[in-house]
Amino acid sequence: MSEEIKEELSFEEKVENAKELLEKLANPDITLSSSVEIYKNGMKELDDAQKLLETSKLQFKELSEK
Repeated sequence: MSEEIKEELSFEEKVENAKELLEKLANPDITLSSSVEIYKNGMKELDDAQKLLETSKLQFKELSEK
């Protein structure tokens, strides 16, 4: 599998993981400490996905300038 496909899958997986964590936060029975931990994990997933997206944009820009 090429590196671009791996990154794309990772991006998609990270966004999906963040969505699942958001659904967990919607549970009214969740404790405060659990919600803080879930929030931290969700923000990390989104941050990682954003970094992958930025890297892909830079790669695309470099290729289009050649």
